[in-house]
Amino acid sequence: MPGDDVLMMPSARRIEVFTGATPRRRWSAEAKAQIVAESYETSVGETSARYSLSKTQIFTWRRDAREASGVLGFARVEVDDAGSEGAPRRGVIEVRLRAGSLSVELGADPMMVTAILMALRAPR
Repeated sequence: MPGDDVLMMPSARRIEVFTGATPRRRWSAEAKAQIVAESYETSVGETSARYSLSKTQIFTWRRDAREASGVLGFARVEVDDAGSEGAPRRGVIEVRLRAGSLSVELGADPMMVTAILMALRAPR
């Protein structure tokens, strides 16, 4: 009887039985903020695995946090090869914000540039 041989039967695999829909988890605003902050410190992959979340959920929370803060993640960049006299200017970055502008030359003190940018960025 070929069908009765136990050694010839395939081994049973793990079977999970779900008895209903899994309830949606509710995350407080504080928990979301902590998870988003953690995702920037480590990575989205590690954080999603730690909290059993999908990566897309964390990216959505990141976007929502950015939009709520009013901080833009990118700025438009324009390249202008000629200076004011028509001669090329090398090593100069010009930053224009709502409150004003700043030209940064090669070798400028980073702390000073940061302080000026923060002052220009501050709401009036």
